[in-house]
Amino acid sequence: MSRDPLILGHVVGDVLDPFARSVSLGVTYKNRLVINGSEFKPSAVVDKPLVQVGGDDLRIFYTLCEMSEKERHRADGSLTDGFCRLVTDIPATTNASFGREIVCYECPRPASGIHRVVLVLLRQIGRETVFTPEMRHNFSTRRFAMEHYLVPVAATYYNCQREAGTGGRRFIRDDRC
Repeated sequence: MSRDPLILGHVVGDVLDPFARSVSLGVTYKNRLVINGSEFKPSAVVDKPLVQVGGDDLRIFYTLCEMSEKERHRADGSLTDGFCRLVTDIPATTNASFGREIVCYECPRPASGIHRVVLVLLRQIGRETVFTPEMRHNFSTRRFAMEHYLVPVAATYYNCQREAGTGGRRFIRDDRC
């Protein structure tokens, strides 16, 4: 059994196909580092995060996709997806503020349940090769990456629930549904 938190948290499978991590990705909200599976309240993620991108060549560019997924619906097993942010043309060794934000940050606002927020870093084939997606809802990272020839190189995720929520269930995929 794998100990990879992206596999255990079903990011690989639900959002991405298996991939080889090749670049570091650091995500921080108000000086708190996102660690896979950590929990944040909406008040902690009101402002867009500081996203640090690794790498060693400023001529390589990346796209950051950030999306929020509501818990899996029991009836049909589908996820309700919401798109939080899209930043393109981020040079390696910098942070997302050096990129071009083509879909502005929208903080997760879970009214009920636990939302999983996934941040995926994708390597571009060149600068200015990624464009605004047609839809903000029902966004598919796989489809978007395929359409723009993007390759996943890093990802992280956290769980977010309403302010009054306490502990409770983590975002887990239940294949029995």
